[in-house]
Amino acid sequence: MSLRINDIAPDFTANTTMGTIRFHEWIGDQWAILFSHPKDYTPVCTTELGYMAGMASEFAKRNCKIIGLSVDPLDSHTGWLKDIEETQGHAVNYPLIADTDLTVAKLYNMLPADEEGSAEGRTAATNATVRSVFIIGPDKKIKLMLTYPMTTGRNFDEILRVLDSMQLTAQHKVATPVNWKKGEDVIIVPSVSDDEAKQMFPQGWETIKPYLRKVKQPGS
Repeated sequence: MSLRINDIAPDFTANTTMGTIRFHEWIGDQWAILFSHPKDYTPVCTTELGYMAGMASEFAKRNCKIIGLSVDPLDSHTGWLKDIEETQGHAVNYPLIADTDLTVAKLYNMLPADEEGSAEGRTAATNATVRSVFIIGPDKKIKLMLTYPMTTGRNFDEILRVLDSMQLTAQHKVATPVNWKKGEDVIIVPSVSDDEAKQMFPQGWETIKPYLRKVKQPGS
């Protein structure tokens, strides 16, 4: 079964570099980012895990947990994490799932459900699709899904920007325009009438078209 935005994120129990977790229980009442990697000791992913470790405090400020995944076993992860700290300057301070039986990769449609075998003998090329990002809300629903090619490093500053947008728009009846950054003007959603908007945004707004009304970001 394919996954879509607003589907409940599949729950699972897995071994990680920080102990065994049950995913939904681990998320608790927070947001979560699950990002996956096709293989340990791959160059692009090495830079990504290190960068995310450096950004961990920013995600924590937003009540968001981080968890990585690779299909390789825990002993391989342990050696790789040492390389990441040495080369990227940040110790990985979030769990990394050892998905050796491919269970999580299959649950999240990163590998076909009928894929046979385990992590043993698999290469980065055979796991090329295990390179996705999922943002999951406190309601355990998938809010975002992205899949990248192996040769393109992911932009986690963009993931942080999207998280800011989703958390803002979950609380207020607004949407964020193209290239929006935290603190910039937002858009009043079309389902809000002008009369309702007067109550929500007493400071007023700019009407560009009846369906396009710009207003200062709530709380900024």
